[in-house]
Amino acid sequence: MIVPTTSIRLVMTTAGSHEEAGRIAGALVEAHLAACVNLVPGVSAVYRWQGDVETANEVLLLIKTTVENLDTVESTVRRLHSYELPEFLVLQPEAATQAYADWIGRAGGP
Repeated sequence: MIVPTTSIRLVMTTAGSHEEAGRIAGALVEAHLAACVNLVPGVSAVYRWQGDVETANEVLLLIKTTVENLDTVESTVRRLHSYELPEFLVLQPEAATQAYADWIGRAGGP
């Protein structure tokens, strides 16, 4: 059954290497701050930073968590990240299966 989501959040961030992405993902899952983190390698970024156009190869992290954990997820990402300003975008899914939503609530909770 598909149900509206109220507490599930999907956080997107990127890392400069697979090792860094794995370290962040592992810390979040080990601390029960995220139920799952997908690492998507091969992301190319073109961005403006301090007045210059830059390019970089990055790893995208898709962090499945809950609204209750967002502040701690954010502080953990900042602590473990090498970027001065890491991406931290929070998306609220419209709906999910009940079983998946329950799993994220259990695995991503304290």
